[in-house]
Amino acid sequence: MNKNQSFIIFGLGKFGESIAKELSLAGADVLAVDSDKDRVHEMADIVTRAVVADVCDAEAMHALGISNMDVAIIGITGHLDASILATIFCKEAGVPFICAKAKDTIHTRILEKVGADKIIIPEQESGIRIARHLLTGNIIDIVEISETIRMAEISMRPKWAGHTLRELDLRNKENINVIALRQNGEINVTPDPDLILNEKMSLLIIAEQGALNRV
Repeated sequence: MNKNQSFIIFGLGKFGESIAKELSLAGADVLAVDSDKDRVHEMADIVTRAVVADVCDAEAMHALGISNMDVAIIGITGHLDASILATIFCKEAGVPFICAKAKDTIHTRILEKVGADKIIIPEQESGIRIARHLLTGNIIDIVEISETIRMAEISMRPKWAGHTLRELDLRNKENINVIALRQNGEINVTPDPDLILNEKMSLLIIAEQGALNRV
């Protein structure tokens, strides 16, 4: 997935709001939907489009143009029926990837059965982390150091494998600083610049958000 895709977010609580803001900050096309007018108003100037709509209203859902979306994020847990219906509507509309928030094991099982591709337990994964994952599947984990600087663990790009850090020169070519390598659960904080990298390794890096978007 990448920021050039279109995202629709249902539910603008803390979880949905954090995803919407992070995706928008990265320049993604975001449609935010909630039944609460105040929440929608707060996001109107942040996302591409913000709409007041009840996910239980089939006519309102069809009017959103869900079939044009690449990714749907269902951030509703307060009302189980709304969460399920939103997932079903997105599945029937042919949305390629549906990411849904669940509040417990039973909710998780239901969402899996109605077609959610990824189930999120908010206590385990933050909205910002999910947003970064949606923007680029290369990111394994991420920590915000400041408003613009991130420390992240990223998977090995196929084109990097078989080369050394010295050859890749990622600091100058990609504007990212490699601070460690991980392989088989072991972290090497002083990686040999002439070590040949392989696809089983992951890189711990520090980079500005703009550079991280391109990883």
